[in-house]
Amino acid sequence: MPLNRTIHPAFAAVKQDHMYRYLVVLTIASMTGLQTWRTLFNNFSVEMAHLQGNQVGIIQGVREIPGFLALLAIFVIRLMPEHRLSALSIFFLGFGVAITGFFPSFSGIMLTTLVMSFGFHYYETTNQSLTLQYFDVQTAPWVFGKQRSYGSVANIVVGIIILMVTAWLAYWQIYLMMGLVLITVSFWAFTQKPSRKHLIVQHKKMIFRKKYGLYYFLTFMAGARRQVFVAFAVFLLVKKFDFSVQTITALFVLNNIINFFLSPLIGKAIIRFGERKVLSLEYGSLIFIFSAYAFTKTGWMVAVLYIFDHIFFNFSIAIRTYFQKVGDTKDIAPSMAVGFTINHIAAVVIPAIGGLIWMVDYRMVFLGAAFFSLISFFAVQLIRTPQHV
Repeated sequence: MPLNRTIHPAFAAVKQDHMYRYLVVLTIASMTGLQTWRTLFNNFSVEMAHLQGNQVGIIQGVREIPGFLALLAIFVIRLMPEHRLSALSIFFLGFGVAITGFFPSFSGIMLTTLVMSFGFHYYETTNQSLTLQYFDVQTAPWVFGKQRSYGSVANIVVGIIILMVTAWLAYWQIYLMMGLVLITVSFWAFTQKPSRKHLIVQHKKMIFRKKYGLYYFLTFMAGARRQVFVAFAVFLLVKKFDFSVQTITALFVLNNIINFFLSPLIGKAIIRFGERKVLSLEYGSLIFIFSAYAFTKTGWMVAVLYIFDHIFFNFSIAIRTYFQKVGDTKDIAPSMAVGFTINHIAAVVIPAIGGLIWMVDYRMVFLGAAFFSLISFFAVQLIRTPQHV
C-alpha cells in the first residue's frame, strides 16, 4: 500500500496564503545571509583577521546588539507596514554580508557584523510577529517548522556553493556574491503586497504584562543557551580540533539535511503534545549535550553533539507558540519585539564574558550552558495553556 502523503486541509490552505509564500521567500534569504556569514566567520576571523577567542566573543556580543534593540521595531512600524520592514531588513542583511570580506580586521568585522545583524534580527522580529498574526494556534507551529525546513534547504545550498567555490574564490568574493543575491531578493519583496485587511490592529507601543512573566523568562534563558551554541560550539571545532572551512561547511550541510526533514515534524509535535512536553525534552537533553561538550576529547564527537544541539535548537519555536495561546492578539507585534530584546539581554553579555572565561578554561563555558538548561527545564514545568493544562 503506498504511503499516505495527503496534506492536512488546514496546512494546504496555508500554502495558498500570499503572506505564507512571502515569508518563506524572505526566510530563505535571511537564512542564506546568516549561513554565509556563519560558515565563513570563524575561519575568516582566524585566517584573515587573526582574532583570538576574547575578540571573537566580543564580536559575537556586538552581533546581538541589534537583537537587544529589536523593541525599536515597535516604533518603526508606525512609519511603515511590518512586511515592508521585513523587506528593508533583508536589504541591510544583504548589504552587511556583501561588504564583510573587505574589512579583515577586528574593528572592520565588528562594523560589518553590526550592519548584517540589524537586518537579520529585525527580519526575525517581524517574521515572528507576522506568522503569529496571520496563522492560528493549529497552524502557526507548522508554519514555523516549514520556515525552518526551507531555511535548512537554503543552508544546504549555501554550504554546497561555498564548498564548490572556496578553492578558487577569495573570502571577499564569496561574501560579495551572496550579499548581492539577498539585495536582489529585497528589491523583489518591495514590489509585493502580501498583507490582507481585517486583521486585528496591533499595539504600537511597548507592552509588559505580569501574565507574560514566564514567556519573558523562558525567552531570556533561551538567549543565554543560544549564544553558547552559536558563539562557541563551532569555534571549539575550529580552534581546538582544527576543522577546516570545508569540513565546517560539510557539517553544516549534513546538519541542515537532517533539519529539513525534522523541522515540520517538530511543529506538528508542538500541535499534538503541547509546548510543555516539547520544551521539557529540549532542555532535559541539553543538560547532557552541553556537559558532553565540556569533556569530549575528539572532534567527531563534538560534531555529533553539534548536530543534536541544532535539532533541539529548533524546539524553541514552542516559546513563541506558547505566547500565542496565552497572549492577547493585539499584543503580538510589540510582545515579539520586546521578547526579542529580552532574549538578547543575555545574548549581548554572554559571548563577551564567555570569551574571557574561554581564555581560562573553555569547559566552564559549556558547563555554564548546562546549568542554564537545568534552570529552563524546571521553568517550563510551569507552562499552562488552554489546550494542555
